[in-house]
Order: sequence, then structure tokens, then C-alpha cells
Amino acid sequence: MPRVTVETIDKIAFVTLTRPEKMNAVDPEMAEGIVEAGQSLIDADIRAVVLSGEGKAFCAGLDVMSFAKHAAGDPEARIMPRTHGNTNLFQEVAMVWRKVPVPVIGAVQGVAFGAGFQLALGADIRIAAPGTKLAIMEMKWGLIPDMGGMVLLPKLARSDVIRRLTYTAEPIEAEQGEAWGLVTEINEQPFERAKEIAQQIAKKSPSAIRAAKRLIEFAESGAGEDEVLLAESREQAGVMGKPDQMEVIAANMAGRDPEFK
Repeated sequence: MPRVTVETIDKIAFVTLTRPEKMNAVDPEMAEGIVEAGQSLIDADIRAVVLSGEGKAFCAGLDVMSFAKHAAGDPEARIMPRTHGNTNLFQEVAMVWRKVPVPVIGAVQGVAFGAGFQLALGADIRIAAPGTKLAIMEMKWGLIPDMGGMVLLPKLARSDVIRRLTYTAEPIEAEQGEAWGLVTEINEQPFERAKEIAQQIAKKSPSAIRAAKRLIEFAESGAGEDEVLLAESREQAGVMGKPDQMEVIAANMAGRDPEFK
């Protein structure tokens, strides 16, 4: 059975981790499947992505059995090579979703530990079920978070929060995660809510949505004020008066939904 499935319905790609008997724990095959799924969507004709896990958990982290094999041998030879641009395979599990040019909405339930937590951080938006457990679990195994977490976490949470979670490996509930900026919204039906948000996004100008994601990524990259202001103007010039924007104006004037080519 595939570790990950991708289904596109009405311009929305539904990416599902399909290893529920293992709480969607990440082994090398799962990591490869997640990355392949993300890469397949970079040039796809889609407007949003819903990322979820089948069964009672979003993702329980690294598969313990595969972890034992992964820990053997020379760690530098295994994890230092940059196999996916500026990342290795396991870093790309989270980072590939920032390369997908449309918004990615994560639907999180049960647990999101370690690798699963960092995967969720790769999404633009995270909807979590009440009581969902979140953890930077690596310290439990004498490791540090190394799947893109240190790129993604500082954009979401305070330094003291990141340090506490990293040093202790203590799980927190989604409600605390929301207060700390790690969860966007709590909802009893996270998948349905994520789907609803994706449908809302899919009705907006496709070119403006893509421009907005590019602009936000650039603004969060540490670029200076001058560069960000120039990027705002550049992206705006790229959508203003173009077919998608003109269709939005016409639809608003006519009181109908826009229809994009």
C-alpha cells in the first residue's frame, strides 16, 4: 500500500498519510512518499492543498524501528549531503510544502510528534482537533529537531517557547499550541474545516493567491524593509489589471462568483 495518496478535486489537492496502523509514523518510504507528493504539486493546476493523516493520529513521529536502522553507520555521510536543493530527505518532508506555490492547510488530530510536528509546521495553516498532542520529541531520543523545525519554528513562536519544547520534549495540547502561535485554529472536525478553508481559497484569484504566498515567504525570509516594500510593489504590478483581477472585479459588480480560466 502507498504511504501517501494524492487526490485532486475541484482544484484542491488532498494529500493523505495512509499508514494508520502505525499512527502514520515516518519511515524512509513515508518520507520519500511525502516529498514526492509535495514535488508533484509544485507545477500542478491546483489552488490549495489539504494535508492530513488517516486514522486516529496525524503523525506520531519517526518510526521507532526505522529509527534504529537510521541511527546506525556514519551520521555525517547519511544526513549532511544536500539531496533536495538546500535540504536532505527528512528536512524536505516539511520544507517541500513551502515550495508548493499555493496555500497548504494541515488538518491535525490525535498526535503530531517529532517528525509529524515539523511536517505540520510546513503547512501555511494548521487546524487541530481539541486535545491534539504536539511535541518536539527528538530530545527524548537524545537528538535535536532536524527536519526544518529551526527554520519554521522561529517564524511562529517566541524563543522561550521553542526552547522549552525542545529541551523538555514535553507534549502540549493544541489549545496551548494555539496560544503560542503553533496552531491556527481549534476545530472539532479539523479535516472538514481545512477543506472549507481550501474551498474558500480556491474561489479567490489564483494568481493573487500565489503572489501572496510568494510575498509572505519573502517577507519572512529576513529581507530588509526596502526589499520587502519593493517585492510588494512587484507582486502587485504582476496581478493588477490582469485577467484574474479583472474577472474578480466583474464578478463583484455582477454579484456572482468569479470564474477563472
